[in-house]
Amino acid sequence: MFRNSVSQAAIVGTLREGKTDSKQWNGVSRMAETKQVKPLQVDLSDQVALVTGASQGIGRAIAETLAANGATVCVLARNQEKLASVVEAITSAGGKADAMPCDVSQPEAIEKVVEAIVEKHGRLDILVNNAGVTRDTLLPRMSNDEWDEVLSTNLRAPFLFMRAASRPMMQQRYGRIVNISSVSGMIGNPGQANYSASKAGLIGLTQTVAKELAGRKVTVNAVAPGFIASDMTDALGPALLDVVKKRVPAKRLGLATEIAEAVAFLASPSAGYITAQTLVVDGGLIG
Repeated sequence: MFRNSVSQAAIVGTLREGKTDSKQWNGVSRMAETKQVKPLQVDLSDQVALVTGASQGIGRAIAETLAANGATVCVLARNQEKLASVVEAITSAGGKADAMPCDVSQPEAIEKVVEAIVEKHGRLDILVNNAGVTRDTLLPRMSNDEWDEVLSTNLRAPFLFMRAASRPMMQQRYGRIVNISSVSGMIGNPGQANYSASKAGLIGLTQTVAKELAGRKVTVNAVAPGFIASDMTDALGPALLDVVKKRVPAKRLGLATEIAEAVAFLASPSAGYITAQTLVVDGGLIG
């Protein structure tokens, strides 16, 4: 889709879970190129959610949106200062949130986090695997470490979280798991062999686990964002940003809130008959 330019893949944040500027693109704001619309409303009262990679961007928007709809949200990331900011924003708006610092590359830490949530709240209803990294470079120059780091964070960690969260969900016979993939995992993207492979693998993992857990009333779905507005896309400048928009049939970038609301629907009781699906949110880019 792009000419063989790693910089273009990196610049547009492209086909990945954009690291958005939370001040500009937070979970409750409606800005940029869409008209003011009423936020999606679903009933998540008395539900407990865990969102990984929740300190900024799409992850923060997801956490704020779930909290705004009544969930108690456990926000997880490595940066404690940013997590504290997310918790403050949620609680200031009347929501409930806990900060859960965690390095998702550590299997033992993942098990302990899930156990701590269940011990404190008595249940875990929603898991959103959003944490992700990129290490973009063309294949001939990609190191083993660059491959391993991306696969570890983007695919192995979701597997570990899903395995840990599936146990209480199966016991309570209810659960919603939503994995944040990317259209890069569906069509590929030059300079992102590691990232595209990890996101394609996440879709396969989603479909398989969905079939394993469906009988216990646990649904497992993925959301695949396209171009999402972020501080990175803001830095492109008007000319290059216009080029990016022209590639999208909707002629605009998506918002973090639009991804968050897609997640909120899939995480809601209303989506009980939807499982093993990948919801593409890309303005028609790969349609």
